[in-house]
Amino acid sequence: MKNILLVCLSLLSLNAFSQNSNSKKVSNLETITLGGGCYWCVEAVYENLDGVKSVVSGFSGGNVTNPTYEQVCTGTTGHAEVVQITYDKNVTDINEIFKVFFTVHDPTTLNRQGADVGTQYRSVIFYKNDEQRKAAQSIIAELNKAKVYDNPIVTKIQAFTKFYKAEDYHQNYYANNKNQPYCKMVIQPKIEKFEKVFKTKLKKKS
Repeated sequence: MKNILLVCLSLLSLNAFSQNSNSKKVSNLETITLGGGCYWCVEAVYENLDGVKSVVSGFSGGNVTNPTYEQVCTGTTGHAEVVQITYDKNVTDINEIFKVFFTVHDPTTLNRQGADVGTQYRSVIFYKNDEQRKAAQSIIAELNKAKVYDNPIVTKIQAFTKFYKAEDYHQNYYANNKNQPYCKMVIQPKIEKFEKVFKTKLKKKS
């Protein structure tokens, strides 16, 4: 009986350890939703940042349920093109996520990025907790104080409510369409800038 009891206790301990380990793995992952113009551009950059587990293109901040890309393009749904980033906090952190964000898009142009014009292309951070909100407020204040840009930052900081995944053909768009003119002229320069500035933070090529 004593030996059986010890075996049972050992199994319970192993099970608890396994559950704790799984819990720790889950707790290390966090998501943030960012809008920095065309989501094809932002997605392509973050897919190369070490610690990022997934990047999904979609829509947030609007008033239409399950909007289509065509609906959002009209600028009448209130949604922004965004990417939902899941990252491992043991490898990267929210401050680094934001540093990349403010490096690869222009946060000073209201409702536009380059030739992409409309509220769907607005610069916006949809925070999911106080840590993200405070980090966003802090980095914007620091960038404005340091006058990193010629004009004030217009990036909106809003509480996250809902994310709608874009159609499948929008996912991994750059990787699947590298030879298209938009990818070569607009997305590729952003990736090159990111790789130059964050060269020690790139994912290792498999």
